[in-house]
Amino acid sequence: MYDASAQPMGESIDGIYRTESRRVLATLIRLLGDFDLAEEALQDAFTAAMEQWPVEGLPSNPRAWLISTGRFRAIDKLRRRSRQTAALPELTSRMISTQDETPDWDPNAIDDDQLRLIFTCCHPALSQDAQLALTLREVCGLTTYEIARAFLSTTPTIAKRIVRAKEKIRIAKIPYEVPNQREIRGRLGTVLGVIYLVFTEGYVATTGEALARPDLSSEAIRLGRLLVELLPESEVLGLLALLLLHDSRRNARSSSDHDLILFDDQDRSLWDYELIAEGVSLVDRAFASRTVGPYALQAAIAAIHAQSPSPAATDWNEIIGLYDVLLRVLPSPIVELNRAAAIALRDGPSMALEIVDAILARGELRDYYPAHIARADFLRRLGNVQESTAAYEQALSIVRQEPARRFLLKRLNELRSTSTVDISLPPKH
Repeated sequence: MYDASAQPMGESIDGIYRTESRRVLATLIRLLGDFDLAEEALQDAFTAAMEQWPVEGLPSNPRAWLISTGRFRAIDKLRRRSRQTAALPELTSRMISTQDETPDWDPNAIDDDQLRLIFTCCHPALSQDAQLALTLREVCGLTTYEIARAFLSTTPTIAKRIVRAKEKIRIAKIPYEVPNQREIRGRLGTVLGVIYLVFTEGYVATTGEALARPDLSSEAIRLGRLLVELLPESEVLGLLALLLLHDSRRNARSSSDHDLILFDDQDRSLWDYELIAEGVSLVDRAFASRTVGPYALQAAIAAIHAQSPSPAATDWNEIIGLYDVLLRVLPSPIVELNRAAAIALRDGPSMALEIVDAILARGELRDYYPAHIARADFLRRLGNVQESTAAYEQALSIVRQEPARRFLLKRLNELRSTSTVDISLPPKH
């Protein structure tokens, strides 16, 4: 007989998986002391939820239920495995001996587990690439493909990197803890980079039908707030400010049909001015210190944009000046690209086009579709329809996100209506 409640419960469990699975995993890693065992326990816990919750109802605290179920299923699994070997592994012995202990369900401890996990994944014993890949996979649940796109790498390379990082943690017995104040500063840069990459994937999703993944960007902001409470110094404040200022534009970045709306065309009344006020306040706090780093500088640029009533009223001199400082602190082709966009709005597209062409000529950003979109736009504004068309086609051959793809098709159709150029669109991937 059909159970009308089955579908709503399934949707509830799916929603809990999206919002809670990474928190549950982080706590299971703390309790079990092993990445792979914790991942198995997470899946076992949600399998049990699919079986029991439709019958027994949703527990009052789903996260605690999942953690408890996953933990004890892992202990049972370890006990069965231990009977098949004469030598009882250290992990099995420890977990079975503590199976009757009541776990620490203090909400603050559970909330901090992801922060502990980030610092474990960002341990200096791991390479920086491994730190970033492992944290994005384990803390935030990005797929290896999404991480590969973020790194401009390949999926097999990232998968191997993650496996090796886990093995390194196990062999080196890297502790699962937030380091002390002296050690934390040496690992802070990587942690900030991880949180920023998580937000970036949420703000502009690598693939799929949606422009953004608000669950990821919200998670990055949550982690940023935790870090500010732990260490409220300039770059931590700057990072959180940057995330909030970007996230303030979320509701204006796409149409009701989920089409991309460019920054200059956004309805600024849809921006979240409470987030903007909080972000600007954090920028002020960051700049009150004696040293200002890349995140605080980027946040200052975002703050100018956020407080400007229109593109025409924006102080492009100040923005370009901040980009000049940022390039000295953080030489990067993406920073160069963003500076070129600002120059195009102050001085026109010719000089900006020269900068982008120089970046691409060096072999940088060839697989970064926003660079080709910027180049196409500069060429379009200069009236060079043929080269602009080719640049948009190049961007279209790279992009894997549907809103951006639709935007590019629209631009190409606009160019087609003003030119006899034959536009051969690449197939959808």
